[in-house]
Amino acid sequence: MAENAGLDNHRIKSFKNKGRDVETMRRHRNDVTVELRKNKRDEHLLKKRNVPQEDSLEDSDFDSDFKGNATSDNAVVQLSAVQAARKLLSSDRNPPIDDLIKSGILPILVKCLERDDNPSLQFEAAWALTNIASGTSQQTQAVVKSNAVPLFLRLLHSPHHNVCEQAVWALGNIIGDGPQCRDYVISLGVVKPLLSFINPSIPITFLRNVTWVIVNLCRNKDPPPPMETVQELLPALCVLIYHTDINILVDTVWALSYLTDGGNEQIQMVIDSGVVPFLVPLLSHQEVKVQTAALRAVGNIVTGTDEQTQVVLNCDVLSHFPNLLTHPKEKINKEAVWFLSNITAGNQQQVQAVIDAGLVPLIIHQLAKGDFGTQKEAAWVEYLVQQNVIPPFCSLLSVKDSQVVQVVLDGLKNVLIMAGDEASTIFLSSDCKIENLQQHENEDIYKLAFEIIDQYFSGDDIDEDPSLIPEATQGGTFNFDPASNLQTKEFKF
Repeated sequence: MAENAGLDNHRIKSFKNKGRDVETMRRHRNDVTVELRKNKRDEHLLKKRNVPQEDSLEDSDFDSDFKGNATSDNAVVQLSAVQAARKLLSSDRNPPIDDLIKSGILPILVKCLERDDNPSLQFEAAWALTNIASGTSQQTQAVVKSNAVPLFLRLLHSPHHNVCEQAVWALGNIIGDGPQCRDYVISLGVVKPLLSFINPSIPITFLRNVTWVIVNLCRNKDPPPPMETVQELLPALCVLIYHTDINILVDTVWALSYLTDGGNEQIQMVIDSGVVPFLVPLLSHQEVKVQTAALRAVGNIVTGTDEQTQVVLNCDVLSHFPNLLTHPKEKINKEAVWFLSNITAGNQQQVQAVIDAGLVPLIIHQLAKGDFGTQKEAAWVEYLVQQNVIPPFCSLLSVKDSQVVQVVLDGLKNVLIMAGDEASTIFLSSDCKIENLQQHENEDIYKLAFEIIDQYFSGDDIDEDPSLIPEATQGGTFNFDPASNLQTKEFKF
């Protein structure tokens, strides 16, 4: 097996990726498609969430003597003042977070979190603080600096359900601020009490919040979450991936996608959890949000080693890709191409699996649409050509289905455009009978066949005896006796 790996590495280095091993190539595919991942406002739930209110707020609801009322010995007056602040902060449009921070509200609200004798006051204060923490990083940091986090963690054990859930939401916003806040909250022991809420009796809205906080715990890879935290979270994600609620399922899969984006060690932890066979079928889920998240997660796994990639391939992952490559959502098409580019950066058997699944015409069709528009994609087509995908591609020209023939011809034309002289040389050596299609009954097909011959093979005798055409060997030299070329690895259809 080690010997084969050495040959595979040599095979790749001898082509466009000279001096690169398989894994470096894979990471490169990951890097060049980074623009797919730069959406600050991701498709799924945001890092931080304001808790809006349903009732409208009159300006007069907020007393100018807030500080006095919020520290009043009269419980009714105090609750009313904190509630008024919470309502202001629950505004959907531009809540006056900075103004309220400047008013000195934070220490008062934090103090209210300690009032176990008044759960309504705790709830209102927690809600107000949650919404302050939903703002900018500076606003979230102000909540952290007011020493609210240890009190929120204490409230996770509150006997009052609404107080408990509000504390979870507040911690989610704080964790979502970035790796520093995430690791601070983890260091104070958030994971165990959070996971204890995942049980059959938890209301669905509460479980959605818990899952969203788990997503935030898995976010960020600079640095990634502590390994022991990942180990704690994975069993919970393996349970949640069975959930029928779409919100919970989408968040669970996004959490897995973040974990698999943290390097090969984290990829291996996800594989070892046993979740991959349940993740792969979600690529054909009826809900696009689930498909998108699942494609990102499995796509991250195949940026790993050949062995890690094989785990995904063993789950019949390629059977989902005809639909993903022809999906109406362009973003899914792009991610599907990115996924397959990482498979074809693998060993010979993995490249062959992509060919056997009939995906090459669909890949090239996507690359040629012009949406990718970079030389790197053209270089990948060139790489596929070097992997000898043209002969099996050409064999499809003899099928009776005109639609298939047209797709293949389009694909071959795109290969010639993107891979140039090298592709035309291989065409000539692969007995690719495009000239026969000039008599095809379908007008579009014979026109396209003529166009390809005229543009790329004028001056060449396309009917030349294939045995007289020099065949490229792995080293880039030519060999006139195909039978003696024992080292060249052929891909078969």
